[in-house]
Amino acid sequence: MDNKEIEILLIEDSIHDAELTIRALRRNDVAKHILHLRDGAIALDYLYGTGQYTGRDLDNKPKLILLDLKMPKVSGLEVLERIAGDKTTYKIPVVVLTSSKEHPDVDQAYLLGANSYIVKPVDFESFSQVVNAMGMYWLLHNHPPHHT
Repeated sequence: MDNKEIEILLIEDSIHDAELTIRALRRNDVAKHILHLRDGAIALDYLYGTGQYTGRDLDNKPKLILLDLKMPKVSGLEVLERIAGDKTTYKIPVVVLTSSKEHPDVDQAYLLGANSYIVKPVDFESFSQVVNAMGMYWLLHNHPPHHT
């Protein structure tokens, strides 16, 4: 997929949750170009053009990052901290989409720069509605700052 096409970068280690998220986003044509990466380390490689993504055009940034917190190798909180602390990525909206309702996780995510924190609903229909509404807001209604 051409990097210019990436609308949503989905960072999620659960294949099942990733498939549900992608299906919900595509259900109402909210997003067609979604890149799913399975862990935080690969996501950082993608965002910063390292590892298997060396040479990637870094000017082509995702419009939105959906980030799970509980992942192997590099946690979602670590990814969030890196994104928020880097002048090349801090303007990319990050929505934490996770199963954790723990107050310390919520507080820490916002402290590290999350733009939104959504707890994944259990049933597919509720999950689909939440993801669809979130995608509509961030991709169609939100006016992000210009990336520099």
